Amino acid sequence: MRKRISFLCLTLAAIGMLAACSSNSASTEEKSEKKSLTFVSNFPSDTLDPQLNYTTVRAGIAETLVKVNEQLQIEPWLSKKWKTEDDGTTWVFEIRDGITFQNGKALNAEAVKHSLERTIKESEAMKSALKIKEMKASGQILTITTTEPLATLPSELVHPNTAIIDVDAPDTKSTPVGTGPFKVASFKPDNEMKVKKYKEYWGGEPNLDEVVLTFNDDENARTSALQSGEADIVYRPAIESLNTLKKDSSIEVDIQPSLRNQMLFYNSRQEAFKDKNVRKAFDVLLNPKDVVDTALAGQGSPANGPFLKSLDFSNDQKTKTYGPSEAQTYLEKAGYILKDGKAIKNGKQLSFKLVTYPYRPELPLMSQMLQSEAKKIGVKIDIQQVENMDEYMTTKNDWGIVTYSLVTAPRGDAGYFFNALYMEGGAFNVGHFHEPALTSIINKLNKTVDQKQRNELARQAGEIAEKETLHSSIVHPNNFVAYRDNVKNWVTTKSEYYVITKDLDVK
Repeated sequence: MRKRISFLCLTLAAIGMLAACSSNSASTEEKSEKKSLTFVSNFPSDTLDPQLNYTTVRAGIAETLVKVNEQLQIEPWLSKKWKTEDDGTTWVFEIRDGITFQNGKALNAEAVKHSLERTIKESEAMKSALKIKEMKASGQILTITTTEPLATLPSELVHPNTAIIDVDAPDTKSTPVGTGPFKVASFKPDNEMKVKKYKEYWGGEPNLDEVVLTFNDDENARTSALQSGEADIVYRPAIESLNTLKKDSSIEVDIQPSLRNQMLFYNSRQEAFKDKNVRKAFDVLLNPKDVVDTALAGQGSPANGPFLKSLDFSNDQKTKTYGPSEAQTYLEKAGYILKDGKAIKNGKQLSFKLVTYPYRPELPLMSQMLQSEAKKIGVKIDIQQVENMDEYMTTKNDWGIVTYSLVTAPRGDAGYFFNALYMEGGAFNVGHFHEPALTSIINKLNKTVDQKQRNELARQAGEIAEKETLHSSIVHPNNFVAYRDNVKNWVTTKSEYYVITKDLDVK
């Protein structure tokens, strides 16, 4: 075959058409080149099990029954439509026809049922959130019965941990088989993964042939990778590099207000933090504006509560006075006396461990600021950085405060936040608080469908949480992404759930 092609080219050259042959060869070669993109983030991925990590959805490998759009409204995804047949205890989901897993297996209600059964088996948090009593599958119809009325079930099914996978696939932790536009090609935990296009994707063939996703918790290294051309998209480059990147004509910078809240969680199993006044002391110790200016380099806004002010369920909070003197007043109410530069009660100085984590670099900075201000009121804080914060704060009780970055309303609803933080079995109920009045409001919220009523109940819940200082909302950081100017169709989503999509492309 090669000899025939060479002979043809020589013949064409003899009649003055070699240029045409060369042009055609170049065109063929160009078409055969793979469209590849490299994405560098600070998302740690030690597993691809969707019940344990968001990466499977972020990387376009798996999808959920329902998704959230940029207006924070839920919309169909693998489920075509849904309805409740009673008071919110029985839900019927119609699964789309014509969808296959990446191994060719058809997606039907039975496959969805098996996947969700695995979800509630592997994740106590999702078991608590979904409250599934039983599921029945018939063709493309999945009927879910919950243990109690749950008006937010469709919203809960947006969560990446409910991603639908083929549970019969051999290795769900490193090569899960989903229905998304990309399938796993290789995976190195906490280092790199490669995905390649799934040509038969039900939503249409993806533009990219492959995507390389790498993890690096060093924001400067992420920035350098973009500037050198090693990366096409970088999630959260170094804050101090943003102005420089904006001046580079080959780079685009996208900055958006995020749904995140950088906050303090308190541990009520530590004796000191059982006292509301101690919690209030740390609630007012740091001025959020100082945190924005120092730890966030101006890329954020002070938080008046867990939710952005623009959200309908955000409760109005009174203006606070911040600083060591105000914090000292609360410590005195808790029975602490400042003696020889130490906050003393029952002959002991108030001291505790504060735990933070590095892949959100503003959190260690915020922790150091808190430590410095606490010293002024005689409180000793020891800071410990851990790699896996979720595991640490849920399995250990040797800490008094943790600094945490939480997307508080990823599905455009307040229910997620209050259920996760303050209900028994909630994914982030690490403080072990139990407030009967708050629990009662959350139970009403879970049973209420009308959105106006839900917003009012959410504001009431927020007022109780604020009054009791069950957590402290410090700042809302901006979300920022930088990418090369040859990248097409990138969207910085508010939820941070959807990253690699079928529409993503390179010129």
